[in-house]
Amino acid sequence: MLWHELTVHTTEEAQEMISNLLVEAGAGGVSIEESGTLNKIRDTRYGELYDEPLNDIPEGEAVIKGYYAESEAMDEIVAELTPRVEELRAFGIDPGLAQISWKTVDEEEWAHAWKQYFKPLRVSERLTIKPTWEEYTPASAAEKIIEIDPGMAFGTGTHPTTALCLRALEKHIVSGDEVIDVGTGSGILAVGAVLLGASSVLALDLDPVAVVSARENVELNRLEAAVTVKESDLLSLLGGEGASDTAAGGMWPSARPGHSIEPDAMPAAPAKGGLGVTLPVRVVVANILAEIIVLFTDDVYRALQPDGIYITSGIYKDKEELVAQALKSSGFEIIEVTREEDWVAFTAGKR
Repeated sequence: MLWHELTVHTTEEAQEMISNLLVEAGAGGVSIEESGTLNKIRDTRYGELYDEPLNDIPEGEAVIKGYYAESEAMDEIVAELTPRVEELRAFGIDPGLAQISWKTVDEEEWAHAWKQYFKPLRVSERLTIKPTWEEYTPASAAEKIIEIDPGMAFGTGTHPTTALCLRALEKHIVSGDEVIDVGTGSGILAVGAVLLGASSVLALDLDPVAVVSARENVELNRLEAAVTVKESDLLSLLGGEGASDTAAGGMWPSARPGHSIEPDAMPAAPAKGGLGVTLPVRVVVANILAEIIVLFTDDVYRALQPDGIYITSGIYKDKEELVAQALKSSGFEIIEVTREEDWVAFTAGKR
């Protein structure tokens, strides 16, 4: 089967938003490759060794590839994407060169070849991410395995922001906690939270493809009883009145006219019902864009119990102060700031 491979040369800062734009434009799968330079500070506490560059992508840059059906009119898609990528500059996101090109490839060239590079990875003291096609034996009974089959629409869970969130969850999850995972993607944080002791997790994402992926990974880990995955407009659920009218709201797909969500995605009462958790919860985790994070810090504060914990990442280094100010303005106390490569994570407490 033939597919069209669309390539965007951009920056690491813009990779999440451009990936989303490709999916919105009909991509059946997206891959992201960041710079493999040795100049990056990499976390090696769990034994990883980096002795040669992983690729020839310049430092700070990234290559994003989207895969489209052979029947798609690619020149029209490029014409649609080009101004939308450039528009990111108006929101303070630098897409760099933003060079867009495309070619036709055979499915075997991309659908499976990438799997040879995805190996089991220890991301924290107790958590290891393992692809379903790899054999792996835990080093001890304390080591928990997150099984994942990300497909091509979502990452492998090895992005620095995912690891930062998982390590923060490991520090703060208490047995029996109820958790909300905002922007769940492949569901990896929701699965990790349960393996670390959470009794139940509500995993939210506005992308129906993400919802399917998350549910599949929850089933792979046999955690259907503990994790509830919902397609939810994050701005409606947590953003508060008028959030979709803001500049950052306009960047989020759900804020655009015509977007609909599952009718039961909005909690009408604090009871568990179909949500799997009772509000307020003790932990909220969100691994999404900084520009979106700042929209609903007030609502996360209200969704948390007294002394509750908010863990958030997806924050590029130049947006650290933006998020810090939003957290403080909402009444949070910043407990810890962690960094890996060019990415930042906050752990904040409800005062």
